[in-house]
Amino acid sequence: MRRTAVLGSAGTLLTGTLIAGAIAAPAATADGRHHGDPAAYGATVAAERAANKGIDWQDCPADWALEKPIQCGWVSVPLDYTKPSGRQIKIAVDRIGNTGTKQERQGSLVYNPGGPGGSGMAFPRRVVTKNAIWADTAKAYDFVGFDPRGVGHSTPISCVDPQEFVKAPKLDPVPDSEADKRAQRKLAAEYADGCQERSGWMLPQMTTPNTARDLDVIRAALGDKKLNYVGVSYGTYLGAVYGTLFPSHVRRMVVDSVVNPSKEKIWYQANLDQDVAFEARFQDWMEWVAKNDASFHIGTTAAQVEKQWDTLRAAAKKNPIGGVVGPAELLSLFQGAPYYDSSWVPVASVWSKYLAGDTQALIDAAAPDMSDTVGNAQSENGNAVYTAVECADAKWPTSWKQWDRDNTRLHRDHPFLTWSNAWMNLPCATWSAKQQTPVEVKTGKGLPPVLITQSTRDAATPYEGAVELHKRFKGSRLITERDAGSHGITNLLNPCINDRVKSYLLTGALDSADVTCAPHATPKP
Repeated sequence: MRRTAVLGSAGTLLTGTLIAGAIAAPAATADGRHHGDPAAYGATVAAERAANKGIDWQDCPADWALEKPIQCGWVSVPLDYTKPSGRQIKIAVDRIGNTGTKQERQGSLVYNPGGPGGSGMAFPRRVVTKNAIWADTAKAYDFVGFDPRGVGHSTPISCVDPQEFVKAPKLDPVPDSEADKRAQRKLAAEYADGCQERSGWMLPQMTTPNTARDLDVIRAALGDKKLNYVGVSYGTYLGAVYGTLFPSHVRRMVVDSVVNPSKEKIWYQANLDQDVAFEARFQDWMEWVAKNDASFHIGTTAAQVEKQWDTLRAAAKKNPIGGVVGPAELLSLFQGAPYYDSSWVPVASVWSKYLAGDTQALIDAAAPDMSDTVGNAQSENGNAVYTAVECADAKWPTSWKQWDRDNTRLHRDHPFLTWSNAWMNLPCATWSAKQQTPVEVKTGKGLPPVLITQSTRDAATPYEGAVELHKRFKGSRLITERDAGSHGITNLLNPCINDRVKSYLLTGALDSADVTCAPHATPKP
């Protein structure tokens, strides 16, 4: 799960001929069954169509920032899988061929980095940039990325003007009064209305099951009989749903930093669980900052560092730094530290410079760049897709009393993220498009062993999610990175993890039992 912005303070803010009736006696799906499910039938039709058509690979458009020899193309999918011959949308895909011989090639390896709302198009660049962790795997596989429906180059959706979306300073996400809460509720409702106004035709179909069906169509278009897949963060939930809907289509699947797939968690409770985990990981980081006080001069104990955080936050609330960095902008910067270990040093360094009198470093790091219209559009689009998918996947509480009660209670002991997370998700309470019932993730006939990797102190996707998916996918193996909490661990240097992921992707081999690995190296100032 990815958080890209503090929504509640987003400033001002905030078809084709249908022949579904012609589907009389549904044919069997490639899984050999459809159980009278029109969407399953539609997915079969779309996959067969894509398999026949393939992908017309070309040099990527210059403004996509994907260098040769990466190639780009398009795959057409139904907007609504219950109407496979109705309106089609285009999914952008890219690939780089395997670096080994023809004999070494094992097909395509498709990647999703998370979100919802993340683009996977940078995945083939791991070959171009000579990423050592993935070098052996690249010998065997074409690396394939894609923009999921609604994302980037794939029929992008929008909820608000991007420049308005990034404008700062935003409202402090932590409310001081009922009036503050009313203001945030108003912004969230306006954001939901903006999504409907700008992208309403897409919203009912912006679901994880539909994205999983798109993934199967991509598999077919690539010419692969079965899918090889790596999913990180939300990409694990996409993988879990794919494995449930298309169990016999999976060849190899790695899921890294796992969203809890329980129907009871998707998505309201999952976000509440996230608030608790973020608080714990923020504490980990503050302890590390204190241990490295010789470098940062912020505090020699975690309590002193936390007091400095409260002081910084209060000062920015009273007078936004540079006129643009208030508590919301600070949070957007600082939440990178509990998310990724790679942010530990940069965030602490910016903070240290600020305390030493260098205000500009903090402004540069935390304030929006209003001149970066392309980046701002990507940020707005990513947040729109995040909201649309989570709102469409499941039914959300509509009672403000429930939101207020749950988040007020959580905030007492977990103040770092709770209220900003609440405002970011609150548009789902007034969402006008249809909300679905989540898929019951489970093992189906033909599902091979899946490899699960997870750190115990992950903030964005708490460890319990990996345990839950491990129970649901029979024969799966769980690699646990103990005493670590970086999000997305398959791209970090830890041979205990890297070697097992590589071995699984290259040979299908898994350990006879679950494995616990020591943590990767702690960042050094």
